[in-house]
Amino acid sequence: MDWEPPFGLPSANGWRGRTRKFRILFLCPGNSTRSILAEYFLKRMAPTHFEVYSAGANPKGTVHPYVLELLRDGYHIDASGARSKSWDEFRHERFDFVITVRDKVREPCPNWPGQPIIAHWGSVDPESVTEADLQRRLIKRVGVEIFRRLGLFTSLPMESLDRMCTDSATAGARGPSIIGNSRLDA
Repeated sequence: MDWEPPFGLPSANGWRGRTRKFRILFLCPGNSTRSILAEYFLKRMAPTHFEVYSAGANPKGTVHPYVLELLRDGYHIDASGARSKSWDEFRHERFDFVITVRDKVREPCPNWPGQPIIAHWGSVDPESVTEADLQRRLIKRVGVEIFRRLGLFTSLPMESLDRMCTDSATAGARGPSIIGNSRLDA
């Protein structure tokens, strides 16, 4: 990357004074590219405001080497501790947000305890192509896309995120709150 990504949060959006971190889980099928990018970007962008995890339905077992290269060389993020893991590790955990970063909305997604806000941020799967140079370019493109989305997400006023989480937790029998472009637990 030829540019330095802007890290940090806007100070005027009420982020100061929050006593509890938002818990967020990023999901994609293999947990080797897109969800790993989202996890490590948000850990870097807002470490004091979010407790961040990623997982997949069918984890590949390893993180894609181009993802580690992009995080290290393009964004100066140490992701040496990144690992591909199953969403089963988190099935009893409560999250404020569950965000899928897969390309197909209708892939199965489990129901999560505690009525988290569920969103879908569709991104092409860079591993859907086999040519190495194209894969590298797609990972870079998807990385920029996810980074920009997270920049917008973290710039939302704190009160709005708190209100969304409260509304979701009190939804009860109405089911999970869905933001994005579809219902994911169907």
